[in-house]
Amino acid sequence: MKNYLIYCLIVLISIASCKNSSDSSEDMATAKNSKNALTLEGAWELVSFYNYVDNKVSDTIYRSDNLKQIKMYTKTKVMWSKSLPSDSLEWFGYGSYEYSDSTLYEALSYGSKTMNAILQDHTEFEFRLLLEKDRFTQIEIDEDGNPIYGENYIRIE
Repeated sequence: MKNYLIYCLIVLISIASCKNSSDSSEDMATAKNSKNALTLEGAWELVSFYNYVDNKVSDTIYRSDNLKQIKMYTKTKVMWSKSLPSDSLEWFGYGSYEYSDSTLYEALSYGSKTMNAILQDHTEFEFRLLLEKDRFTQIEIDEDGNPIYGENYIRIE
């Protein structure tokens, strides 16, 4: 009887350890997939602009060394700033955002004096989104759904 109890105890421990091992494998797989998932969370730097004609990129304009534009996304918030020494205006904005595979939606709450003037009439911005692991493009579209202008960013953190 004593041997039978020891045997049962060993079997139960073995089953429990197999279950925990399986859970750990599933947890690691989930963590690995979430690391590989595309996300906007992080800091991004503008590198170039696209202009569109007839739904095609007509030209690419690379950011000059004088222009600095950064966007930062947390889980639910966005903040961006632009610095152009030759421009006396200040540019920054803050608000919330949501995105899907193909759309970026930003609702700005406030910004610089110049941006606040724009926000008097327009606080919500919707863009077509092309998202990769370390780069994204936000594309402004017209009322017919045609692309007008795009901003291209690379991940810096």
